[in-house]
Amino acid sequence: MKKLFLLLVIPLFVIASCKKDSDDPNPPAATDSYQILADYLVDNDMDLPDILAAWIVPSPAAADLNTFIDTYDIIDIRGASDFTAGHIEGAVNTTLANILVTAANTTKTILVVCYTGQTAAHATVALRLSGYEAKVLMWGMSGWNSSFSSPWQGNSGLVNGVTAVGNSNWVSTATTPVAQFNNPTLTGTDGASMLEERVQLMLNNGFKGINNVDVLANPGAYFINNYWAEADVTHYGHIANAYRIMPLSIENGEMKNIDPDKTAVTYCWTGQTSSMVTAYLNVIGYNAVSLKYGANGMIYSELESHKFVTPTVDLPVVTD
Repeated sequence: MKKLFLLLVIPLFVIASCKKDSDDPNPPAATDSYQILADYLVDNDMDLPDILAAWIVPSPAAADLNTFIDTYDIIDIRGASDFTAGHIEGAVNTTLANILVTAANTTKTILVVCYTGQTAAHATVALRLSGYEAKVLMWGMSGWNSSFSSPWQGNSGLVNGVTAVGNSNWVSTATTPVAQFNNPTLTGTDGASMLEERVQLMLNNGFKGINNVDVLANPGAYFINNYWAEADVTHYGHIANAYRIMPLSIENGEMKNIDPDKTAVTYCWTGQTSSMVTAYLNVIGYNAVSLKYGANGMIYSELESHKFVTPTVDLPVVTD
């Protein structure tokens, strides 16, 4: 009889215990991996405004060439055949995915070189988030020597037969204030290891860009951020539905204005700053792309500054 009693009591105890656990008024909080990474970045002075400090370098005057070359460890991430056809003296060639491996052999500030300055911006974000002092060569090799200027010459102003000038989706109306969104979903419990993994993932995924014709054709399909000062938006207009969120800081809560459920398109004057922003957003969990060539590819004829101009003085290159 005693055994029968115990057999009846034990299941009741188990059921009661399960019920108590499921009804716990203070269950353990779910791990917010994004917040762990975000806090780590802020605490270590790697918020986006920190990463965007003094990151771009123009080509030097011919008289300053030797000093310029001696100042940097130059890493060129163009294709191997293009590098062989002509590169800056002393530059080493690697890929975007392998930039951190190559950087391990440097002793100076790193200058990253690509075709237009846009892919180099992705690399520079990775380097800065990995503890290196790194900068982008403005305009890439296009701004170093006119022999390499075709990417900018072919994408400034008229792009695929369409510009934003006169386009119905280039507007001058005020932008609606943004909402606050949930954090992107990430996994991990340690900020440093998460950052290392996500930086390499960003590099492995390559340059994330989008053509302006696609965005102008259907701006509602994206979360668009115009990375300009307010006065510039007022002066030039903007893509329909685009917001203006600057400086886009984690610490100031501005990252919460980006919708993690849509493709985030950032555009700027040249596609170089927007590439920096895009790389950073991808590292912290957003699906982000940079509008290639920026305003230079949309309203070149209207721009009063920030315009690509083919070099009139060609700086020397060496061949291998």
